Amino acid sequence: MPILSDNEKLERKIISRFQKAIYDYNLICDNDKILIGISGGKDSLCLVDLISRRLRINKPSFSAEALHIRMANIKYESDISYLKNFTESRGIKFNVVTTEFNTMTDKRKSPCFLCSWNRRKQLFTIAQELGCNKIALGHHMDDIIHTTMMNLYFQGSFSTMPVRLKMRKMPITIIRPLCLEEEKDIKQYAINNNYKKQIKLCPYETDSHRNDICLLFNEVEKMNNEARYSIWNALEKNGKLIEE
Repeated sequence: MPILSDNEKLERKIISRFQKAIYDYNLICDNDKILIGISGGKDSLCLVDLISRRLRINKPSFSAEALHIRMANIKYESDISYLKNFTESRGIKFNVVTTEFNTMTDKRKSPCFLCSWNRRKQLFTIAQELGCNKIALGHHMDDIIHTTMMNLYFQGSFSTMPVRLKMRKMPITIIRPLCLEEEKDIKQYAINNNYKKQIKLCPYETDSHRNDICLLFNEVEKMNNEARYSIWNALEKNGKLIEE
Protein backbone atom coordinates (compact mmCIF):
# COMPACT_ATOMS: atom_id res chain seq x y z
CA MET A 1 0.00 0.00 0.00
CA PRO A 2 1.54 3.33 -1.08
CA ILE A 3 2.53 5.82 1.60
CA LEU A 4 0.67 9.10 1.22
CA SER A 5 2.45 12.44 1.46
CA ASP A 6 1.20 15.08 3.93
CA ASN A 7 -0.34 17.00 1.02
CA GLU A 8 -2.21 13.91 -0.19
CA LYS A 9 -3.46 13.17 3.33
CA LEU A 10 -4.75 16.74 3.67
CA GLU A 11 -6.49 16.58 0.29
CA ARG A 12 -8.21 13.33 1.25
CA LYS A 13 -9.33 14.82 4.58
CA ILE A 14 -10.76 17.94 2.93
CA ILE A 15 -12.61 15.96 0.26
CA SER A 16 -13.92 13.49 2.86
CA ARG A 17 -15.30 16.28 5.07
CA PHE A 18 -16.84 17.98 2.04
CA GLN A 19 -18.62 14.79 1.03
CA LYS A 20 -19.73 14.13 4.61
CA ALA A 21 -21.24 17.63 4.83
CA ILE A 22 -23.15 17.12 1.57
CA TYR A 23 -24.63 13.81 2.76
CA ASP A 24 -25.16 14.58 6.45
CA TYR A 25 -26.96 17.87 5.81
CA ASN A 26 -28.48 17.02 2.40
CA LEU A 27 -26.87 20.03 0.74
CA ILE A 28 -26.78 18.96 -2.93
CA CYS A 29 -29.55 17.01 -4.64
CA ASP A 30 -30.37 15.80 -8.14
CA ASN A 31 -31.36 18.60 -10.56
CA ASP A 32 -30.02 21.37 -8.31
CA LYS A 33 -28.64 24.45 -10.04
CA ILE A 34 -26.16 26.08 -7.69
CA LEU A 35 -24.77 29.61 -7.75
CA ILE A 36 -21.39 29.74 -6.00
CA GLY A 37 -20.49 33.04 -4.37
CA ILE A 38 -16.81 33.63 -5.16
CA SER A 39 -15.06 36.49 -3.37
CA GLY A 40 -11.58 35.50 -4.47
CA GLY A 41 -10.43 34.41 -1.02
CA LYS A 42 -9.07 30.96 -0.23
CA ASP A 43 -12.42 29.69 1.08
CA SER A 44 -14.47 30.49 -2.01
CA LEU A 45 -11.72 29.19 -4.30
CA CYS A 46 -11.65 25.95 -2.32
CA LEU A 47 -15.44 25.74 -2.62
CA VAL A 48 -15.28 26.14 -6.41
CA ASP A 49 -12.53 23.52 -6.54
CA LEU A 50 -14.48 20.95 -4.51
CA ILE A 51 -17.81 21.54 -6.26
CA SER A 52 -16.09 21.19 -9.64
CA ARG A 53 -14.75 17.80 -8.52
CA ARG A 54 -18.21 16.79 -7.38
CA LEU A 55 -19.70 17.77 -10.76
CA ARG A 56 -17.69 14.97 -12.38
CA ILE A 57 -19.62 12.39 -10.35
CA ASN A 58 -23.02 11.40 -11.75
CA LYS A 59 -24.78 11.17 -8.40
CA PRO A 60 -26.19 13.60 -7.52
CA SER A 61 -26.58 15.16 -10.96
CA PHE A 62 -26.50 18.97 -10.69
CA SER A 63 -25.10 22.09 -12.36
CA ALA A 64 -23.26 25.12 -11.04
CA GLU A 65 -22.17 28.66 -11.96
CA ALA A 66 -20.04 31.15 -10.02
CA LEU A 67 -20.71 34.82 -9.28
CA HIS A 68 -18.21 37.48 -8.22
CA ILE A 69 -19.62 40.79 -6.99
CA ARG A 70 -17.58 43.96 -7.43
CA MET A 71 -18.34 46.83 -5.07
CA ALA A 72 -17.78 50.06 -7.01
CA ASN A 73 -17.13 52.28 -3.98
CA ILE A 74 -14.66 49.98 -2.19
CA LYS A 75 -11.14 50.83 -3.25
CA TYR A 76 -9.83 47.36 -3.87
CA GLU A 77 -10.60 44.76 -6.48
CA SER A 78 -9.89 41.08 -6.92
CA ASP A 79 -8.07 39.85 -10.02
CA ILE A 80 -11.10 39.20 -12.23
CA SER A 81 -9.13 37.48 -14.99
CA TYR A 82 -7.61 35.07 -12.45
CA LEU A 83 -11.00 34.24 -10.94
CA LYS A 84 -12.55 33.73 -14.37
CA ASN A 85 -9.74 31.40 -15.46
CA PHE A 86 -9.84 29.55 -12.12
CA THR A 87 -13.56 28.78 -12.35
CA GLU A 88 -13.91 28.19 -16.08
CA SER A 89 -10.83 25.94 -16.22
CA ARG A 90 -12.78 23.75 -13.78
CA GLY A 91 -15.87 23.66 -15.98
CA ILE A 92 -17.89 26.27 -14.06
CA LYS A 93 -19.21 29.39 -15.79
CA PHE A 94 -17.99 32.65 -14.25
CA ASN A 95 -20.27 35.67 -13.83
CA VAL A 96 -19.39 39.12 -12.50
CA VAL A 97 -21.65 42.01 -11.51
CA THR A 98 -20.89 45.49 -10.14
CA THR A 99 -22.92 47.17 -7.42
CA GLU A 100 -22.39 49.78 -4.69
CA PHE A 101 -23.79 50.96 -1.37
CA ASN A 102 -24.46 54.37 0.13
CA THR A 103 -23.39 54.91 3.74
CA MET A 104 -25.87 57.79 3.98
CA THR A 105 -28.95 55.59 3.51
CA ASP A 106 -28.85 54.36 7.10
CA LYS A 107 -26.24 55.89 9.41
CA ARG A 108 -27.17 53.40 12.13
CA LYS A 109 -25.69 50.57 10.06
CA SER A 110 -21.94 50.04 9.67
CA PRO A 111 -20.36 50.16 6.20
CA CYS A 112 -19.53 46.44 6.63
CA PHE A 113 -23.23 45.65 7.14
CA LEU A 114 -24.33 47.76 4.16
CA CYS A 115 -21.67 46.23 1.90
CA SER A 116 -22.58 42.69 2.97
CA TRP A 117 -26.30 43.37 2.60
CA ASN A 118 -25.88 44.70 -0.94
CA ARG A 119 -23.68 41.78 -1.96
CA ARG A 120 -26.26 39.35 -0.59
CA LYS A 121 -29.05 41.19 -2.45
CA GLN A 122 -27.14 40.79 -5.72
CA LEU A 123 -26.57 37.09 -5.04
CA PHE A 124 -30.30 36.49 -4.62
CA THR A 125 -31.17 38.57 -7.68
CA ILE A 126 -28.67 36.89 -10.01
CA ALA A 127 -29.47 33.43 -8.65
CA GLN A 128 -33.12 33.85 -9.60
CA GLU A 129 -32.24 35.34 -13.00
CA LEU A 130 -30.06 32.29 -13.73
CA GLY A 131 -32.71 29.86 -12.51
CA CYS A 132 -30.63 28.64 -9.55
CA ASN A 133 -32.40 27.07 -6.57
CA LYS A 134 -29.36 27.09 -4.27
CA ILE A 135 -26.58 29.52 -3.35
CA ALA A 136 -23.33 28.00 -2.05
CA LEU A 137 -21.18 30.11 0.26
CA GLY A 138 -17.64 29.40 1.42
CA HIS A 139 -18.08 29.60 5.19
CA HIS A 140 -16.14 26.92 7.08
CA MET A 141 -16.53 25.51 10.60
CA ASP A 142 -14.47 28.31 12.19
CA ASP A 143 -16.73 30.96 10.58
CA ILE A 144 -19.84 29.26 11.91
CA ILE A 145 -18.41 28.89 15.42
CA HIS A 146 -17.16 32.49 15.50
CA THR A 147 -20.62 33.69 14.45
CA THR A 148 -22.14 31.62 17.26
CA MET A 149 -19.84 33.32 19.77
CA MET A 150 -20.55 36.80 18.38
CA ASN A 151 -24.30 36.25 18.55
CA LEU A 152 -24.03 34.91 22.09
CA TYR A 153 -21.76 37.62 23.48
CA PHE A 154 -23.11 40.65 21.60
CA GLN A 155 -26.78 39.80 20.97
CA GLY A 156 -27.63 37.35 23.76
CA SER A 157 -28.77 34.79 21.18
CA PHE A 158 -27.66 31.18 20.70
CA SER A 159 -27.71 31.12 16.91
CA THR A 160 -25.38 30.98 13.93
CA MET A 161 -25.13 30.81 10.13
CA PRO A 162 -27.06 27.61 9.29
CA VAL A 163 -25.44 24.94 7.16
CA ARG A 164 -28.68 24.82 5.16
CA LEU A 165 -31.13 27.71 5.17
CA LYS A 166 -34.32 27.76 3.12
CA MET A 167 -35.38 31.32 2.38
CA ARG A 168 -39.01 32.09 3.17
CA LYS A 169 -39.64 34.83 0.60
CA MET A 170 -37.98 33.24 -2.44
CA PRO A 171 -37.34 29.73 -3.83
CA ILE A 172 -33.69 29.78 -2.78
CA THR A 173 -31.76 27.67 -0.27
CA ILE A 174 -28.39 28.80 1.08
CA ILE A 175 -25.88 25.99 1.61
CA ARG A 176 -22.43 25.97 3.22
CA PRO A 177 -20.62 22.83 1.96
CA LEU A 178 -17.35 23.72 3.74
CA CYS A 179 -19.09 23.62 7.12
CA LEU A 180 -17.02 20.68 8.42
CA GLU A 181 -13.67 22.06 7.23
CA GLU A 182 -11.21 23.75 9.60
CA GLU A 183 -9.75 27.05 8.46
CA LYS A 184 -6.16 25.95 9.03
CA ASP A 185 -6.69 23.01 6.67
CA ILE A 186 -8.12 25.25 3.94
CA LYS A 187 -5.16 27.62 4.34
CA GLN A 188 -2.70 24.79 3.80
CA TYR A 189 -4.76 23.33 0.94
CA ALA A 190 -4.69 26.74 -0.78
CA ILE A 191 -0.89 26.87 -0.43
CA ASN A 192 -0.53 23.31 -1.73
CA ASN A 193 -2.63 24.15 -4.80
CA ASN A 194 -1.00 27.52 -5.48
CA TYR A 195 -4.12 29.63 -5.07
CA LYS A 196 -3.32 33.24 -5.88
CA LYS A 197 -3.76 35.42 -2.79
CA GLN A 198 -6.02 38.41 -3.48
CA ILE A 199 -4.88 41.78 -2.13
CA LYS A 200 -7.45 43.40 0.14
CA LEU A 201 -7.34 47.07 1.08
CA CYS A 202 -10.86 47.49 2.39
CA PRO A 203 -11.10 50.67 4.53
CA TYR A 204 -13.85 49.12 6.69
CA GLU A 205 -12.27 45.79 7.61
CA THR A 206 -11.36 46.90 11.14
CA ASP A 207 -14.98 47.79 11.98
CA SER A 208 -15.85 44.21 12.94
CA HIS A 209 -15.37 42.29 16.21
CA ARG A 210 -14.82 39.09 14.25
CA ASN A 211 -11.02 39.25 14.48
CA ASP A 212 -11.25 39.66 18.25
CA ILE A 213 -13.57 36.65 18.50
CA CYS A 214 -11.14 34.63 16.39
CA LEU A 215 -8.33 35.40 18.83
CA LEU A 216 -10.58 34.57 21.78
CA PHE A 217 -11.54 31.22 20.27
CA ASN A 218 -7.87 30.40 19.67
CA GLU A 219 -7.31 30.84 23.41
CA VAL A 220 -10.31 28.62 24.20
CA GLU A 221 -8.91 25.88 21.97
CA LYS A 222 -5.61 26.06 23.86
CA MET A 223 -7.57 25.19 27.02
CA ASN A 224 -9.63 22.49 25.29
CA ASN A 225 -8.64 21.20 21.86
CA GLU A 226 -12.10 19.64 21.53
CA ALA A 227 -13.89 22.98 22.07
CA ARG A 228 -15.01 23.37 18.45
CA TYR A 229 -16.73 19.98 18.52
CA SER A 230 -18.46 20.79 21.80
CA ILE A 231 -19.88 23.98 20.28
CA TRP A 232 -20.79 22.19 17.05
CA ASN A 233 -22.60 19.41 18.92
CA ALA A 234 -24.53 22.02 20.93
CA LEU A 235 -25.60 23.74 17.71
CA GLU A 236 -26.65 20.42 16.21
CA LYS A 237 -28.59 19.26 19.28
CA ASN A 238 -30.46 22.57 19.42
CA GLY A 239 -31.38 22.50 15.72
CA LYS A 240 -29.35 25.58 14.80
CA LEU A 241 -27.56 24.13 11.77
CA ILE A 242 -30.59 23.60 9.54
CA GLU A 243 -33.48 26.01 8.97
CA GLU A 244 -36.31 24.88 6.73
